[in-house]
Amino acid sequence: MIITYAEIDGFKNLSGISFAPHHKYNIITGRNAQGKTNLLEAMWILSGCRSFRGSKEKDYITIGGSRMSSEIKIYDGAREQKISIRMARNASVPKQITLNGVKQKGTRSLFDVFKCIAFIPDDVEIIKGSPEKRRNFIDMAASQLNPVFVVHINKHNAVMNQRNALLKEIMQGNSGADVLEIWDRQAAHEGTLISYMRNEYITKINEICGRLYRTISGGSEEMELEYKSAVFRPEDFEKPCDKDAYEQYYRKLRESAEYDIRTGTTHTGVNRDEIIVKINGLSAREYGSQGQIKSAALVMKLAQAEIYKKKSKDSPVVFLDDVMGELDESRQRFVFDIIKDMQIFLTTPNESAILPEIKGKLLRIDGGKITDVSSHWE
Repeated sequence: MIITYAEIDGFKNLSGISFAPHHKYNIITGRNAQGKTNLLEAMWILSGCRSFRGSKEKDYITIGGSRMSSEIKIYDGAREQKISIRMARNASVPKQITLNGVKQKGTRSLFDVFKCIAFIPDDVEIIKGSPEKRRNFIDMAASQLNPVFVVHINKHNAVMNQRNALLKEIMQGNSGADVLEIWDRQAAHEGTLISYMRNEYITKINEICGRLYRTISGGSEEMELEYKSAVFRPEDFEKPCDKDAYEQYYRKLRESAEYDIRTGTTHTGVNRDEIIVKINGLSAREYGSQGQIKSAALVMKLAQAEIYKKKSKDSPVVFLDDVMGELDESRQRFVFDIIKDMQIFLTTPNESAILPEIKGKLLRIDGGKITDVSSHWE
């Protein structure tokens, strides 16, 4: 999969951006705060995913601006498709999402069409951040392989919102506890499916992370991922995902129901799962050095790209936001070797820090505008 054309205007500080990317390497350079990362973000949101920077939609439109638009054309090996998002600051003007000229109700359909992976400096939070960071990473990566996963996550989130609201009503004496069973049955069904999907994906990525981390550490260190389900034991996943599994999840919810009512929130289920990342048998979050944490996060993203490529027989588009300049030459070569068959967009304030053999298209950005484009630069 490659992006063949991009046109962006009014997204944060970007204005009048239009270019035809190189099919391999696109180096986006310029001083800090000129719009390099904004350019990646403007294309990323067309994948149907939330901003990798955590930006809210209301912040997409440039300060003082009235509207924004972002549009790309992608070629997936079979046909070219066009994706666009348009927004206005005026709340009465609805957001418009189109796929091949057809209006979409939301971003769900985009997730099935445009596949991309972003490497950003904040990826270290996958390792050292909260359990939610790791759950979100696994859920998004697994959803790229099977978009149905998104449906189950959304359903579960909706059920949990209803359950937690009901718990507060029961706690305040405004509702009976018997109603809780209805939501527990639904939560058990969706939660069980999510647990099994997470376990399947973690099993896959664990094997690849182990191999890649051994390589990047020169064979001196081992990396391992361990899935700690709040409901199921490791041996439970050897059994089918069936009615017995749903019932096990349901019983777990019922066991904590009284405590949940007293506190007004849910204390068990997939929202309490943990994915532990270990280096040489120790928690990387608790005991990992800064270098180990960066390497582990990088390896997890590389493993994500490798799994997707193997499963889909197609390559995702890769965004590298100010990452490569922090790596020495050997680690840069390691990364580029893994993603060598993918289209790459790479931001850097200094193109000389990139391996000299990486050639394609160089775009210079200043003040939110592309000021110069060079192809196959010397």
